[in-house]
Amino acid sequence: MTSNAESLLKQGYQARRDYRYNDAKLLYAEAVSLCRSQGNQALLAQSLTRLGASERDLGEIEVSLAHYEEAVSIYRAVDDPLSLAHTIRHIGDILRESNRLNEAATGYAEALEIYRRHPGTDTLDLANTLRGFALLKAATGEKETAISLWQEAGNLYSRVDVQAGVTESERQIALLCE
Repeated sequence: MTSNAESLLKQGYQARRDYRYNDAKLLYAEAVSLCRSQGNQALLAQSLTRLGASERDLGEIEVSLAHYEEAVSIYRAVDDPLSLAHTIRHIGDILRESNRLNEAATGYAEALEIYRRHPGTDTLDLANTLRGFALLKAATGEKETAISLWQEAGNLYSRVDVQAGVTESERQIALLCE
């Protein structure tokens, strides 16, 4: 039965890539339901994050947050620090975009702490977390901190050859230095 949930996740991923957000949402919701009935917590958390992303695509921000927050609880329980950090970062992005900056800052700080101490941290995940935190710090007027975060993010984006990230980092630093 787990393969059925995994199949639903694959189908949902393809639907989302094809910009069929409602289809993706339905497939992910079905995967969530199936995982709940099977008691597969790890796959449930993954399904919830995917469902949260689809809800976000559709502008259902509070529903999206609820799915991500449930996934965070599961990732804490199953001791999956990298998935936990990734999910917390997405919550930070949503909260920042919703101008809930204090809540977002707490999430970014936790995600960064997890990423910095875990040896298996993906460079791009760390860079993306730094990016979000830098945007937040710039929005709250903490220019020096924002510049430092952008510099680190830019170096990491360069290391993994993500030119769009390097360019954005340079542009943001220039704006903050004006």
